[in-house]
Amino acid sequence: MIERGLLPDFSPAAIAEASAIAGPTPGSDPSIRDLRDLPWASIDNDDSRDLDQLSVAKSLPDGGASVLVAIADVAASVKIGSAIDAHARTNTTSVYTAAQVFPMLPERLSTDLTSLGEGQERSAVVMEMTVAADGSVTASEVYRALVVNRAKLAYDGVAAWLEGAAAPAAMSRVPGLDDQLRIQDRVAQAMRSLRHRHGALSLQSLEARPVFDGDELIDLRPEEKNRAKELIEDFMIAANGATTKYLEARGFPSLRRVLRSPQRWDRIRALATAVEKQLPLEPSARALEGFLTARRLADPTAFPDLSLTVIKLLGSGEYVAELPGRHADEHFGLAVRDYTHSTAPNRRYPDLATQRLVMAAIAGAPPPYGNEELAALALHCTEQEDNAAKVERRVRKSAAAMLLASRVGEWFDALVTGAAAKGTWVRIFRPPVEGKLVQGSEGLDVGDRVRVTLVRADVRRGFIDFTRSREARPSGQGQSA
Repeated sequence: MIERGLLPDFSPAAIAEASAIAGPTPGSDPSIRDLRDLPWASIDNDDSRDLDQLSVAKSLPDGGASVLVAIADVAASVKIGSAIDAHARTNTTSVYTAAQVFPMLPERLSTDLTSLGEGQERSAVVMEMTVAADGSVTASEVYRALVVNRAKLAYDGVAAWLEGAAAPAAMSRVPGLDDQLRIQDRVAQAMRSLRHRHGALSLQSLEARPVFDGDELIDLRPEEKNRAKELIEDFMIAANGATTKYLEARGFPSLRRVLRSPQRWDRIRALATAVEKQLPLEPSARALEGFLTARRLADPTAFPDLSLTVIKLLGSGEYVAELPGRHADEHFGLAVRDYTHSTAPNRRYPDLATQRLVMAAIAGAPPPYGNEELAALALHCTEQEDNAAKVERRVRKSAAAMLLASRVGEWFDALVTGAAAKGTWVRIFRPPVEGKLVQGSEGLDVGDRVRVTLVRADVRRGFIDFTRSREARPSGQGQSA
């Protein structure tokens, strides 16, 4: 982390500030609505304690629904210029490694005072959206409110229940929460279907989470999507859109999240051609989504490989400052233009900065950031996000090297995930991790399948090296390796 310009530890001043912050109080501001009686619930990972969002929905007579997303009010506790803010602004994100989590904010805040914990009364920023039966957001409003999380739920438990399993215990304790979540699931599926018709990409990430037996690392297992994760993802995308529109309507600048058109569209077209499909000469999210959907139906076993390849070829998202009267690029992968990050202020600094902009707009105050400062902040957040990802990847590779140390000399089926002058990279599948192909990379490109032999697993440095096995030969996506 230090090598990448990230702070692993909080300063004594930040620790002192966190200790001195009083617990949240309801306050008497008449502009803060009282929504504590609604059946709010959080859905997150089993072990998450930094809960940033709650959701609730109500069916409307026309077949649509009213959806409310509540976001933790972090801006009220973390002031611009404070020692806590200085740490958060330096790192810009929590860093999640297999060894340890390095939170952006002190845990007294992120897992307690500014977390929307079960049974806790908290202030929040609420995005209220009217969603038509077809999944389109026809109206939205942003305001402050008091909320209470009635049930802390986990992705896997809610997803299993939606598929017919028994309800999680926390859900069963709240009358009517089952019906409430079915409404949310219905609305989220309509929103997702509409976005995909507009060209949002159906991509399947293969990020790995560490598995421990006590203190011993025993495996790295890929995270898989499910209906509960998709529910939250769809609501957060909608909430982010509502936030940008709110700021734009008030003449405020904003931090936008964009994914530009892919520079390696030619390689994506080649992958489609290998399975006798054609994509247009110019990048098209809608055409790519049609191709992805067809391949998932035709070959679901190979789809994760194809999805990973496309993710690599699309490149990374970035933050840009959008100033009044100027328009940033759209997010290619989501097929939306009005997109920011606003729903995780405990974990990401862009979300905290966006919340401060929203709070100022609600209060009728001027923006807390000047245009030049916001542009510099966007660049810094993009750079630090990349640095944090490299740290996480490095530690994940050290963890994988630990698991693979006894398997040097074995061969694995792999997928080429990077091919450039600086080297060729491949990903094996169990454990799901990347390593460098130190010999035999000639003629390979992203998306090729290849058989490799493990020749080195250096735990301290996080190096995992492979050579190309003699019998291997590259092949396009969807063909047998």
